[in-house]
Amino acid sequence: MSDRAPQPVERQLPTDEARDLISLVRDIAQREIAPTAAEEEDAGRFPREVFTLLSESGLLGLPYDSEYGGGDQPYEVYLQVLEELAMARLTVGLGVSVHTLASYGLAAFGAKQQQVEHLPAMLGGGLLGAYCLSEPSSGSDAASLRTKAVRDGDDWVITGTKAWITHGGIADFYTVMARTGEDGARGITAFLVPGDAEGLSAAAPEKKMGMKGSPTAQVHFDGVRVSDERRLGEEGQGFAIALSALDSGRLGIAACAIGLAQAALDEAVAYAAGRRQFGRPIADFQGLRFMLADMATQIEAGRALYLAAARLRDAGLPFAKQAAMAKLHCTDTAMRVTTDAVQVLGGYGYTADFPVERYMREAKVLQIVEGTNQIQRMVIARHLAGPEGR
Repeated sequence: MSDRAPQPVERQLPTDEARDLISLVRDIAQREIAPTAAEEEDAGRFPREVFTLLSESGLLGLPYDSEYGGGDQPYEVYLQVLEELAMARLTVGLGVSVHTLASYGLAAFGAKQQQVEHLPAMLGGGLLGAYCLSEPSSGSDAASLRTKAVRDGDDWVITGTKAWITHGGIADFYTVMARTGEDGARGITAFLVPGDAEGLSAAAPEKKMGMKGSPTAQVHFDGVRVSDERRLGEEGQGFAIALSALDSGRLGIAACAIGLAQAALDEAVAYAAGRRQFGRPIADFQGLRFMLADMATQIEAGRALYLAAARLRDAGLPFAKQAAMAKLHCTDTAMRVTTDAVQVLGGYGYTADFPVERYMREAKVLQIVEGTNQIQRMVIARHLAGPEGR
C-alpha cells in the first residue's frame, strides 16, 4: 500500500483567527480522535473524554456569543470545523452538530436571564446536549407529536416518549418539544430539561448499521417536572423554534457529510496510488482515475454549496432553501463517494481492515437524520412553486 498521506483541504477562511482555529482542530483530530476511531466504533464506545477536550478547547460553542462562553465564529467557519472533525470520526463531528442544535433554542429564543444562567455551562462547561423532536409515531410529520406538557402552578409536567435521540441517555440537557395546546404546529412549546430530572430515563441504545459509537435511544418522560423558567420562548412557539433550529442543523449535517466523503476519497486515492496490478499502480488506469475525479468534484461542489448557504446565514439573509439543498446534495454525495471508495478498494474495501466499509455504513444515516432527503426535496419545491394543494 502507499505511504502517501492525504493533503489537508485547502480552505478559504475569513480571518487569521479562523486559520488558527482550523489548525487547532486538525491537531486534535490527528492526535486524539482518528487513531482510535475504528476500534471505538467497532466496540460501540462513545468518546466522552473527546467532548470534554473539545469543550475545554472552546469548540462546543463556536457559533454562539462569547458573552456566554461561545466562540463568536461565523457559520462558514464553524461548519468547516465540523467537516474536519467528521473527517476524523463522524461520531464526533455529528455529536458537535447535535450539541449545537440542542443549544440553539436557548441561544436564539431564550430570555436574557435564562441565557446568563444556563448557556455558559452548555457552551464551555463540559455539558453535552440532545435535541428531542421526533417520536415513535411522528418523524417527518413532526407537528403531530404527542408528548404533553401540562401546566401545574409555576411548573410544567412533561409526559411522553421521544425517539431517535442522539446522545439519548448520556446527555446533560435536552431541548424538548412538547404539546401544551391545540393539535398541530401551534400547540407546541419548547423546554430545556436537565438530564438528571426525576422521571427522565432512556431505553437501551438502538442497534444501528453504522455510527455505533454514537448512542441513539428513545427518551421517556414520566411526569418530568420543570419550572416555567425553563420554557424557551412563548407558549406555542416551540414548532417555530424547532424548524429554525433545523435550518441551521441541516448545514451541520451537510458539513459532516462532506467530511466523511473527503475521508473516503483520501483513503481511495492513497490505496489507488499504492495498489499495483498489471505492473503499475491502479491509479494509472483511466476508468479508476475518472472515478476519483468524479468523487473529488462532487465533494468540492458540496463544500461550495454548504458554504454559500452559511454565508447567507451569516449575512442575516434567508437561507432555508439553500440549507435544504446543501443537506440533500452533500448527504447524497457522501453516499455515492463512500460507495465508490469501497469499489476502488475492491475486495479489500468490503473488509473491516480498511475504513471505507465503515464510511459507507455511516453515510446512509446522513440521508435520514434532521429531515429525510425526500423532505428536503419538498422544502426546496415549496420555495420554488409554493405550498402543495393551493
